[in-house]
Amino acid sequence: MLRREFITLIGGAAAGPFAAMAQEAGRTYRLGVLLPFTRDLPANVAFFNEVRSRGFIEGQNLTVDYRAFGSHVDLISQYAAELVKAQPDVIFAGGDVAIRAVQQATKAIPILGISGDMVGEGLVGSMARPNGNTTGVSILATELDGKRQEILVEAVPGLRRIAALADSENSVVAKLDELREAARARNIELSIYRVAKGEQIAEAVEAAKTSGAEALNVLASPMLDVNHQLIMDQAALLRLPAMYQWPELGEKGGFAAYGPRVVDVLRDLQARQLVQLLRGVKPADIPVEQPTKFELVINLKTANTLGVTVPATLVARADKVIE
Repeated sequence: MLRREFITLIGGAAAGPFAAMAQEAGRTYRLGVLLPFTRDLPANVAFFNEVRSRGFIEGQNLTVDYRAFGSHVDLISQYAAELVKAQPDVIFAGGDVAIRAVQQATKAIPILGISGDMVGEGLVGSMARPNGNTTGVSILATELDGKRQEILVEAVPGLRRIAALADSENSVVAKLDELREAARARNIELSIYRVAKGEQIAEAVEAAKTSGAEALNVLASPMLDVNHQLIMDQAALLRLPAMYQWPELGEKGGFAAYGPRVVDVLRDLQARQLVQLLRGVKPADIPVEQPTKFELVINLKTANTLGVTVPATLVARADKVIE
């Protein structure tokens, strides 16, 4: 099995003392949200249900000001300014670009963030002591992009050319070079196709296919996540097996996916952190956390449609197989 459960140094151990803190009776708390997805995303629903179960009930003692920027990346700074102007108790932001925009707009309001590498992207000072007004979850995006590339190479026997679809707004050159070197070590040529917005995706995937790419690694990115259906449709049209960030996308029709479940990250980690912040715990006192469970989903139905025979050894190691 490829599921991995790691014990992190920071984990949720610090939650204990904070759990006893209660919200103020008769007070209405205000939450600002700046995420790529719309409010009705199942993971969002699970997140708000968990927050509700912990005593913060929308319409009673909680109000939510929600901005979805996935289709309007150019408006992130404007949305951040609007949320800050409303003076919420906490702002929840997803992706390094959104978190940085909120940080630039306020040094006082607590920020709950989720990004690929909170420390590496300079969003917090350290995992154990975030400092400043920001804490949250690092989803290990860079490390997992490399792991997904390894799995994709194994899943499509005989690969010689592979493409990576990257968000030009959050792609670190050094990390992309590491992916190239890892591919080269296996005698595989890796080409990087960067896009800044959804409208460029179809053309980029087609260019990858035209250049001879035999598989596509969709790198971690809020913008690419929002456009996952477009990527899936284009990959299917071009008969290009593609690897995705969230296991849920393998279940939705993607060829394969590896990583933490987004619903688990939001419901189990971020909802708890949000409640701590709403109850008055300072962001600097809430360690940045990381997911501890990672799942491999292989969609054999999609593989068969693409004419790809996934090795039985890899299928046997998958956490879930769609047939």
